[in-house]
Amino acid sequence: MDIQPIGYEAISQQMWASVGQAPTADSTFSQTLRQSIQRVDQTQQQAGLAIVDLVTGRQQNLHQTMISMEQADLAFQTMMQIRNKIIVAYEEIFRMQL
Repeated sequence: MDIQPIGYEAISQQMWASVGQAPTADSTFSQTLRQSIQRVDQTQQQAGLAIVDLVTGRQQNLHQTMISMEQADLAFQTMMQIRNKIIVAYEEIFRMQL
């Protein structure tokens, strides 16, 4: 079995595949941000449904439920880091002297 190295492109594509599609060049920053937040919310909701399905017995696959939960957690953590970077950038711009 041939194992390929994981690069930035593979991780980026996998992340966007888990939360939806990557933003296009035509979209504005606010549209991209809004779409990304909606995708994270959808991922969180899907993880919640997977938990409910596991608890109620509709799904027997614990591994898939855990994968859904981890994807939702990773998407949320990524969103929070992006928010933190935006706040730091805003504060830096605010401190600039004109």
